[in-house]
Amino acid sequence: MPATPLTADQLYRRCDPDAFDFETTADLPDLTVMVGQDRAVEAVQFGVAMRRRGFNVFVLGPPGTGRHSFVRRYLVQRVSEQPTPPDRCYVNNFDEPRRPIAIALPAGRGREFREDMARLVEEAYTTIPAAFESDEYRSRRQAIEEEFGKGQARRVQEITERARAKGIAIVQTPAGIAFAPIHDDKPLSPEEIEALSPDERRLLADRTQEVTDEVQAAMKAMPRLAREAREKVKALDREISLLAAGNLIDDLVEKYADVLGVVAYLVRVQSDLIDNVSLFVGGGETSAESVASAHAGTSAGQPSKDLPAKRRYAVNLIVDHAGTTGAPLVFEENPTYQNLVGEVEYLAQQGALVTDFGLIRSGALHRANGGYLVLDAHKVLSQPFAWPALKQALEAQEIRIEPIGQAYSVVRTATLEPEPIPLDLKVILIGERWIYYWLLAADPDFAEFFRVAADFDDRMDRTPANDRLFAQLLGTLARQEGLQPVDRGGLARLIEESSRHAEHSGKLSAQVRRAADIMLEASHWAAQRGASVVGAEDVQHAIDRRIYRESRLRARLQEDILEDTILIDTEGERVGQVNGLAVIEVGEFAFAKPNRITARVSIGSGTVIDIERETKLGGPLHSKGVLILSGFLAAQYVTDQPLSLQASIVLEQSYGGIEGDSASSGELYALLSALAGVPVRQCFAVTGSVNQHGEIQAIGGVNQKIEGFFDVASARGLDGTQGVLIPSSNVKHLMLRRDVIEAVRDGRFHIYPVRTVDEGLAILTGLPAGERDADGHYPEGSLNHRISARLIEFAERRRAFGGRGESDQRCVSQEDAP
Repeated sequence: MPATPLTADQLYRRCDPDAFDFETTADLPDLTVMVGQDRAVEAVQFGVAMRRRGFNVFVLGPPGTGRHSFVRRYLVQRVSEQPTPPDRCYVNNFDEPRRPIAIALPAGRGREFREDMARLVEEAYTTIPAAFESDEYRSRRQAIEEEFGKGQARRVQEITERARAKGIAIVQTPAGIAFAPIHDDKPLSPEEIEALSPDERRLLADRTQEVTDEVQAAMKAMPRLAREAREKVKALDREISLLAAGNLIDDLVEKYADVLGVVAYLVRVQSDLIDNVSLFVGGGETSAESVASAHAGTSAGQPSKDLPAKRRYAVNLIVDHAGTTGAPLVFEENPTYQNLVGEVEYLAQQGALVTDFGLIRSGALHRANGGYLVLDAHKVLSQPFAWPALKQALEAQEIRIEPIGQAYSVVRTATLEPEPIPLDLKVILIGERWIYYWLLAADPDFAEFFRVAADFDDRMDRTPANDRLFAQLLGTLARQEGLQPVDRGGLARLIEESSRHAEHSGKLSAQVRRAADIMLEASHWAAQRGASVVGAEDVQHAIDRRIYRESRLRARLQEDILEDTILIDTEGERVGQVNGLAVIEVGEFAFAKPNRITARVSIGSGTVIDIERETKLGGPLHSKGVLILSGFLAAQYVTDQPLSLQASIVLEQSYGGIEGDSASSGELYALLSALAGVPVRQCFAVTGSVNQHGEIQAIGGVNQKIEGFFDVASARGLDGTQGVLIPSSNVKHLMLRRDVIEAVRDGRFHIYPVRTVDEGLAILTGLPAGERDADGHYPEGSLNHRISARLIEFAERRRAFGGRGESDQRCVSQEDAP
């Protein structure tokens, strides 16, 4: 049964404005549910609720489907029901300054603890100097000093008296201590010493040596005595410091008794403060000194132990939940390595880079810890080391701050190594489908960390219920953007355009952003004409102007066709020539243009040469479509003969890459026309892929392809013969422009749905294709009979040339056909 053209009503599914029970979107409440994404919504809800390790969520789908807004809206509701995680801070590690200590406090108490420590230092600057200036301290220290001085004087006096008893005087000279013999308390002159007998001089020398030994022993004991005195002073200083600051620290220990980390730190503070009391004695620091030394920390990689007191005992609060209600929700827009895991900053001071625990900065993982972290997958993968760092944190369940060079280099430099912080959060990655499947195939760890996929569909069923929800969604967006309400006619037009974008008359596009953009533009045009409500004419005007702005290339190609720069026939007949259709995408704008397909045949070994493939312009899908043709020819026409032709097929004036199999039916029509020697009517264009059974299969971009040929034919003048052959399975995808529909309604243009190659051949040539009879023969004069006879002739001629070799074969072109 020959194919019949479609009626105008089959080319477009209209949305009836009267089906709505409201006048404008102002009558509709805000939408609180996700439209047409039940599967994805359930996946997000499950992934967020599942608290097991590895059940993080990857939200995948095309842009503009509302993925980000839904995730944000759902998580905002979710976090309010969950507890607020603790504050996090870093404090000085007095024993190992390179390894700052991490402390967790109940939410909101981190800021309080930081202020309490700052207040402790301020009070210590007052109470400790005051204690050291007290009369009690001075008298006790003076007593120690006097005891040391008196003991030292007594020891000297004893040695001096024993030396005199032995006739030796101890004399202090500029060069040091000297010993002089005396008699009756008077020093002996050199002459008197010379006059002594040898025994007397020997005795004098022995006594001098004894005194020398005793003096040396006493001098050796002096440092020990001084050290004992200093220890007594130090013990006194510790006692006084403890008395002065002990009460301050005891008060804090009592206040934070329920926070073990703080209590342990305060014990260390007390011990360190007593050991470093000199930081507070002597007037403390002037303002200038405080500024100059505020960042005296790690220099040349070595942490300093001489931080000023205000810095030494400060609290670096890196996560403050004082103003947080519920669990934290963090959307990190710039997920660099440092922005994810945090970093240690450095300051330039006197030609060196310095740092300390106060320069540790938190990352998104710290801020989202205990809650949710939402990341754009493409951005994470685009940042160096960000993806490995995220996986490492999820694997170790802790956040470790270290420089990139430290983590990924064999050369290690001395720097801070902050104590890792335990990690417990849910990560939600949002990205396109190809990213998800690429990670699934390329990264073996990915499936372990992201076990939940929330796949947002790119379209939804077009039902009355979904039409209303779609209208409600647009009304919500209009109110959020401060736009005029949209009336029923405008909404109906937006719904129709959404179906066209979905490429299915029974579906709506889930990429709501495009509909919202059209609504924004329509609101602008409505305001330009002074309307308070957006109507169907405003929506149509917005659509038309968008197309006009983006259609420069389409207009240029059509101009080239009309000027015969690109050769396309829309009338007449040609053997082995068919008008194909190809879609071109420029950004978000897609259009189609006709392409001339030609075929040539001769005797050969059964090869169909795809010139596009041979020149490496054809993609694998296009090449697959051409290769199918050989199988179809052999099975359809010469089942008992070898396929003995050589054919070449090309898309004329194609200067770029070609992909897809939608031209394979056109290529087959051209090939069959060349074999049969029957011309093809050039008033038609064709699209559709073909399988080995000769069935025409659905293709994409059917609306653009029909309109592409219509525009060319219309510009040259429609005479009622022009039309397009499409796969019958594409009829449900039709949402054509109104001018095309009107031309079909008036009988000036035709659209034929075809199911098989035979149906298409009959339309293109005006001759019956012919069906095999009970003996397997085609009717005389039919297209298939001519094609079969031609292929049999090729086989017989090839057999006749068999003895000469392939190089002696004579080529027969389609002009030699009977």
